Amino acid sequence: MFGILRPCRHTLPAPLADEWMGHLCGLCLALRDGHGQAARVATNYDGLVVSVLAAAQSERCAGTRTAGPCPLRGMRRADVAEGEGARLAAVVSLLLASAKISDHVADGDGVYARPGVRTAARRAAARWGAGALAAGEGLGFDGAALAAVADRQREAEAAAAEGTDVLQVTRPTEEATGEAFAHTALLAERPANAAPLREAGRLFGRVAHLLDAVEDLEEDRRTGAWNPLAATGTPVERARGLCDDAVLGVSLALREAEFTDDRLVHALLVHELRRAVERTFSHAGHPGQGPAHPHHPGHQQYPGNPHHPHHPGHPHDPRRPGGYPPQPGQQQYPGHYGPHRQDRRRQDSGTDMFSSGGGSGWAGDGGSGWGGDGGGRGGGGHGRHRSKAKDQGDCCCKTPAIWEPPKKRGFFAGCGIALFMCCTCQQCCRDPHPGPWSGRDRDAWCDDCGDGNCDCCCCCD
Repeated sequence: MFGILRPCRHTLPAPLADEWMGHLCGLCLALRDGHGQAARVATNYDGLVVSVLAAAQSERCAGTRTAGPCPLRGMRRADVAEGEGARLAAVVSLLLASAKISDHVADGDGVYARPGVRTAARRAAARWGAGALAAGEGLGFDGAALAAVADRQREAEAAAAEGTDVLQVTRPTEEATGEAFAHTALLAERPANAAPLREAGRLFGRVAHLLDAVEDLEEDRRTGAWNPLAATGTPVERARGLCDDAVLGVSLALREAEFTDDRLVHALLVHELRRAVERTFSHAGHPGQGPAHPHHPGHQQYPGNPHHPHHPGHPHDPRRPGGYPPQPGQQQYPGHYGPHRQDRRRQDSGTDMFSSGGGSGWAGDGGSGWGGDGGGRGGGGHGRHRSKAKDQGDCCCKTPAIWEPPKKRGFFAGCGIALFMCCTCQQCCRDPHPGPWSGRDRDAWCDDCGDGNCDCCCCCD
């Protein structure tokens, strides 16, 4: 699973989060159905945008089907995307994975330097590439042009030197993503959308390439690997400026396209793309002052832009008919979907569930958090009768249940529960969730999302 767009349920309102998961599962199943079980490892967030774009432009491309139980959904059934959009996303994902593996093999990165691994990886890349080309022909998509990006990319990198404009290096990636985005307009029978979506895709590809370079810059310097920023002498500040401009360009290009329902597209390619830029540069030690987030110092305002989060005419404003209202107890895009997330553990009466007894919820004899010997919220002691607490989490999986008093487990049972909760992202997105061994309430790793930057959790990073 790779990609720069990594939304979670703390940054998407519940209806959009469900739709996002439907596209994600639909892509995974399209890879399985068309290319075999092993191809499912090519599932990636960025290729998923193709499916989202196709569905947003036409109801014909927005079909769904009910999928069977899956461990990553807590063994629940779900409505998943199907149709030409999901199949095109599978083609793009396979081509991306094939090119990425071929690049690793050519560079001899890590385990790819071993003869056995190198041979197997080369065969897998060739098989996936051929399968993607055949599937693309059935959709009218010229996958050969996208597959040729790897060759053009190597040529661009070989020609790059100190002083070369870094955009010459990113151009092959930009052209490939632009064509993939534009083809969704043809699938949706909206040819007028092809030009603006091609521009949005081109800029999206630029951001993806630059963020990958920034993320790997220090490691590439240490190992001597090729990096576009180091090879061209491009300062990180210049890369940040290019990314900020590209994010704004994507937003403006999307305004020129017509959609049946653009809420998820807007959430991903405007808000999540901004967050991806800020997250990558911040983690690399280069926090910027660009328009990545409306509450950060240096955030630039764009007066008159109807897609600005605080503009009263914003098409996704929850005050407008058809806009999603804030979901109770959920982090929203600040100024876009609603207010910041409030503590889900406060009852409607305003009483803090942690303040009814000894302990603060984190430590102490009566606490219900990481330490303490108390028997539940407020330290009321262990009773003979257990009852299920109201699960206020917004995670798609609510198994195991939260019990009052907490239900303890043995070492091996706790290990199994911990693994299950990890696979279903409960530690990240279910707030509160029970401790695997103690059964006590724990805060989600995404609990510190008050500024809209959900950088503390695994699935966001």
